[in-house]
Amino acid sequence: MIGTVANTAAIIVGSVIGGTVRHGLKEKYQNILFVAMGLAATGLGINAVVQNMPNSAYPVLFIVSLALGGVIGTALDLDGRFNRLVGKHSKGGSEDGGDAPGLGRGLSTAIMLFCIGTLSILGPINSALYGDETFLFTNAMLDLVTSMVLASTFGFGIAIAAGVLFCWQGSIFLLATFLSPLLSNGLMCEVSIVGGFLIFASGLSILKIKEISAMNLLPGLFIPPIWFALLACTGNFGGLL
Repeated sequence: MIGTVANTAAIIVGSVIGGTVRHGLKEKYQNILFVAMGLAATGLGINAVVQNMPNSAYPVLFIVSLALGGVIGTALDLDGRFNRLVGKHSKGGSEDGGDAPGLGRGLSTAIMLFCIGTLSILGPINSALYGDETFLFTNAMLDLVTSMVLASTFGFGIAIAAGVLFCWQGSIFLLATFLSPLLSNGLMCEVSIVGGFLIFASGLSILKIKEISAMNLLPGLFIPPIWFALLACTGNFGGLL
């Protein structure tokens, strides 16, 4: 768990630095950082999909995951609940009173970038199974820079994502400890593909190319684990798959 603690601390430090610098930045610089973050999210999402898609054993699973996850997320109104929660705790947002929705978008993007990535998923697994913190320390350095850029655009509130990351990686660490046989490379591949699309969707929203409620698609990440669990319980449906 040392790597997870370091990763969490890196996001908090980066958010403090970025949030502090933000007040000294002119609007045009904030705008270009906003664009840079959108491009980075889009590129990271595409990279995750391209890297993992050729290794997928179930090429239609990501479609089902996104569709079913989107229906579940919309029914639960995850995006609306998330933005209302952020708006409540931001107490009206920035000085001009318009930062709450922006912070909600920034936080959802931050959570995607920090949590849904190969290093963030494999890191806790390696830590639990082999005591290897390399992935997590590497991820901490990347998240330090990313949180600085995000906080310079959306404010100190990005630090909230550090708590989400700690819970996320902590859960994976515990699952890897007790359920190591189920965490196959195939499952990680399918989760990474869905996660890549979610990060890509966040990037499109930031760039204002297409407004996508990425939080409503988040349940899609749980479809691949459910699918693999069903396969394990049914013996690949009698050897048909």
